[in-house]
Amino acid sequence: MPTSRITRGILFMCLAVCCFACMNTLVKVLSPDYSSVQIVWARTLGHFLFVLALFLPRRGLAVLRSTQPVAQLSRSVLQVCSTTLYFFALRTVPLAEATSISFLSPLMVTLLAVPMLGERIDRGRLMVVLAGFVGVLIIVRPGSDVFQWSSLLILCSSGCYATYQVLTRRVAGTDSAETSAIYSAMLGSLATSILVPFFWTTPVRLTDVIMMLSLGLFGAVGHYCVARAMGLAPANIMSPFQYVQLLGAGLLGYLVFGNLPSVYTWIGSSIIVASGLYMGWTESRRAPVRSTG
Repeated sequence: MPTSRITRGILFMCLAVCCFACMNTLVKVLSPDYSSVQIVWARTLGHFLFVLALFLPRRGLAVLRSTQPVAQLSRSVLQVCSTTLYFFALRTVPLAEATSISFLSPLMVTLLAVPMLGERIDRGRLMVVLAGFVGVLIIVRPGSDVFQWSSLLILCSSGCYATYQVLTRRVAGTDSAETSAIYSAMLGSLATSILVPFFWTTPVRLTDVIMMLSLGLFGAVGHYCVARAMGLAPANIMSPFQYVQLLGAGLLGYLVFGNLPSVYTWIGSSIIVASGLYMGWTESRRAPVRSTG
């Protein structure tokens, strides 16, 4: 594979994680003054309008046709649930800790793919997944004075997102990426648009309006950049660069909120990252074996 394609893929992935880190920072800045429902509404609706504007002119209404509508709608529900739980948790959980725990999602996918896709899991991969959970326990430290119940919301968010990813793999064989991108934000936009009048707080500062408008843009551009990165280079090359988000979250958390990650956070996140990298490495080694069968 040409080096230029890999370099471009790395740049797209780094841009994606920067977008996600900035989006989560804005969520935490807005949380003291606005309800999580209103923030999720701004995030999902902005994303939905962005992908509609991007794909409808080229594909028309045909982009909404799906051969697996139940799976697509389930993806949409899981996406908004994951986002809502994560945004609620960000009210009290520091950025670096929240980001670290959320990286458990790729490991959860390994477990969920067994009952949902019929894939097999050997003892080695199971041990890697368990190591990731140990990393989370080190970060949240149940039973200690620093434990926050809202950390469990991020675990639930990761579970929803992992299930979303498994369903995405299921529909990828029959539906286009454009169709999946639109469905992922569709129900969330409709549901939060119905609920947001009951939780509405009118922004009084122009900066708040700009930040809310930026949420959907950061999210949509981030997901687009991930898709471009994965299209330019193999996943096993791109995946390690997603962990750059942890550094960005730690830096922004310190600069904006004065939260310096604890030693336990760095140890736990290192275990989670190492588990994810090892899982990606083993999967890349298995791939050629499967393809020759």
